[in-house]
Amino acid sequence: QVQVVESGGGLVQAGGSLRLSCVASGGTQSKYAMGWFRQAPGKEREFVAGISWSGGSTYYADSVKGRFTISRDNALYLLMNSLQPEDTAVYYCAAARGGFRLLKTYEYHYWGQGTQVTVSS
Repeated sequence: QVQVVESGGGLVQAGGSLRLSCVASGGTQSKYAMGWFRQAPGKEREFVAGISWSGGSTYYADSVKGRFTISRDNALYLLMNSLQPEDTAVYYCAAARGGFRLLKTYEYHYWGQGTQVTVSS
């Protein structure tokens, strides 16, 4: 059974930065495509950023392009710069057994419990 665990959330002022981390255990993380999603109160879970199993391909939602950077080595990371109050949400890490440019929640097989990111104005 694959377990996905996120860490690194917290409270930050607008304009600040945070780095989220994610580890997938019980499987071979290096073989999974990975992604970050977020869900704000009263809203649907939305795609934020994704990365191929090799790390050679990354893709972002338009709302975070140029501010967020996804990367991976033995873990998955999301570096979030220039944070704004509208970035406030629970952030989820997800892993997929295969595929390319995975933007939909149903394309991912394993999910973490989420980590809260709160940006104050």
